[in-house]
Amino acid sequence: MTIIRTPDVPTPDTFKDPAEAVARLEELYTQATQFLCDSFADAMDGETPTERYRAYYPEIRIKTSSYAQVDSRLSFGHVSEPGTHATTVTRPDLFRSYLTQQIALLIKNHDQPVTIGASDTPIPVHFAVANNPDLVVPHQGAASFTLRDVFDVPDLTSTNDDIVNGVHDAEGNPGPLSLFTAQRVDYSLARLSHYTATDPDHFQNHVLFTNYQFYVSEFESYARAQLANPDSGYTSFVSTGNAEITDPDGVIEQPLKLPQMPTYHLKRADGSGITLVNIGVGPSNAKTATDHIAVLRPHAWLMVGHCAGLRNTQALGDFVLAHAYLREDKVLDDDLPVWVPIPPLAEIQVALERAVAEVTELEGYELKRIMRTGTVASVDNRNWELRDQSGPVQRLSQSRAIALDMESATIAANGYRFRVPYGTLLCVSDKPLHGELKLPGMASAFYTTQVSRHLAIGIRAMEHLRGMPLERLHSRKLRSFDETAFL
Repeated sequence: MTIIRTPDVPTPDTFKDPAEAVARLEELYTQATQFLCDSFADAMDGETPTERYRAYYPEIRIKTSSYAQVDSRLSFGHVSEPGTHATTVTRPDLFRSYLTQQIALLIKNHDQPVTIGASDTPIPVHFAVANNPDLVVPHQGAASFTLRDVFDVPDLTSTNDDIVNGVHDAEGNPGPLSLFTAQRVDYSLARLSHYTATDPDHFQNHVLFTNYQFYVSEFESYARAQLANPDSGYTSFVSTGNAEITDPDGVIEQPLKLPQMPTYHLKRADGSGITLVNIGVGPSNAKTATDHIAVLRPHAWLMVGHCAGLRNTQALGDFVLAHAYLREDKVLDDDLPVWVPIPPLAEIQVALERAVAEVTELEGYELKRIMRTGTVASVDNRNWELRDQSGPVQRLSQSRAIALDMESATIAANGYRFRVPYGTLLCVSDKPLHGELKLPGMASAFYTTQVSRHLAIGIRAMEHLRGMPLERLHSRKLRSFDETAFL
């Protein structure tokens, strides 16, 4: 029988102080990961191990015997029914503010302590060493021993979105406290670093998605201007490759090769800054980015990209504020059926319309000259206009669509699925149904005049949302019947 070595951990303890609870989570996580890192380093440097090494994620658990008497306006902060609820936790240092807030609400609303202890879920060695630059897990066959015989490795059978998708079976087990298990979070943190070439620590609570690189240079210019203003509240700007500047004249060395989704962060000390992600073109990238950013629990994400205008009355440069989505992107059909409505969120819609009015200096009826509200269609075929027009055009007309792109519905649908407030403000860059195609000369002139204003609107909308209380921003529309307590 193989001997299993584990670290000595404190017995589970109860806490009514959320800060002390999070401190214990950090203590348990640090102890577990340090044990795995030390054991792994010894195994790689010494003789073939004859023992197995295992450490466990820390866990938050609460037991309630009655229904919580909470403010019915709140969409989070309480469990839906009496019983035992729990969640595993990773990187409590990264999620310290979030965990402190969520635990505080749980304790307040139920008048019960939380129990902090080690779970029964092993930490995969890949995730344990991820934050240690001196350790790298070798490829299969590169070590003198079979890795999975000595350490736990990622288990995809238990790394899934069952809780998020509402198909989690808690029969005989504690109900989930959080939308994501620790392994699912670790999985996404690793993917974020890979796809964006920036560490998860840099991500801010307000995320802008775009589908064109042109927005990046404008975002950097805006960031430098903010860093030059001591009253802006912004502290630094992070570019791809984790290049960070705090001085407006700081030099950023560009990587030789950009990642799949270049990402940039204009940071504030409390994490309330703005992150810009260039997801490129297509629903697959949009799903990939939002799948992984969702574990960071951002306060809002918005799509600010380009689209095809579908109405003859639209002009190049006009804005489209989505209030409904025609989902023909197909990438989320297995997770969120197309018959599920994706509702507009009043707080987001108001912030976006207000931002358009402020930046363009147009109000009321005059605003209708440059902005139209309606259905945005997202498709998975970039050259959709080359197909037989009788099918696509008829569906677009029946849906009352006013614009078409390849990402917006995906981002909104994943916002709905992950309970992240979402919205879309697009800019018309071509009108293929009316003979105005996106040609090189036209594109250059269009981008020069419109990108700066469009990005300014997205940033202004985020600034409005930043000033909104969290309990107002996170709508009850996004919460299901049997919802987790944690946001």
